Amino acid sequence: METTIYMIRHAESPFVFGKERTRGISEKGIQDSQRITDIMRSRQVDIIFSSPYKRAVQTIEGITHYKKMDINLIEDLRERQLKGDFKMPKEERLEAIRKSFQNRDYSLPDGESVSDVQNRAIPVIKELLLTYYGKKMIIGTHGNVMTIIMNYFNSRYGFDFWINTTMPDIYELVFSDFELYSVRRLWD
Repeated sequence: METTIYMIRHAESPFVFGKERTRGISEKGIQDSQRITDIMRSRQVDIIFSSPYKRAVQTIEGITHYKKMDINLIEDLRERQLKGDFKMPKEERLEAIRKSFQNRDYSLPDGESVSDVQNRAIPVIKELLLTYYGKKMIIGTHGNVMTIIMNYFNSRYGFDFWINTTMPDIYELVFSDFELYSVRRLWD
């Protein structure tokens, strides 16, 4: 029996230093989140989960209203903490992310490695796969944590995959027990 997870990466969200948890989506993000709702309308959804970060929740709220469902927040599905001080040049941030997919234990000071994120997020995903076996679920998510989760199940999802994802993005992940055997991008 198949279990499906729709990973929905949050819509555009302007970076605001120190507001990682509370920054919302932009006007473009609001428009894109409506498109996400349109894409998901005809799909069966049994339960909805999300990172507790506002931008992830806002991106999938339209789906929850349309389907008359609640969002279940899961702290361990929050975005990866790249380092303690978020201020860093883009090139430095990209190099750190690239390096972390090459060495799973690499992290910047006060940041999380790929291994750290997998150690907190994968038990959650496995529990969801067990508890909602044969069901279809949505997870409102972020680019790094989504890629790191997918990377656990298939190593081809790494830096190159992450760098080519968009805000927003939707991936349909189909599992047989704990084996990820199909990934399909639904956002165009």
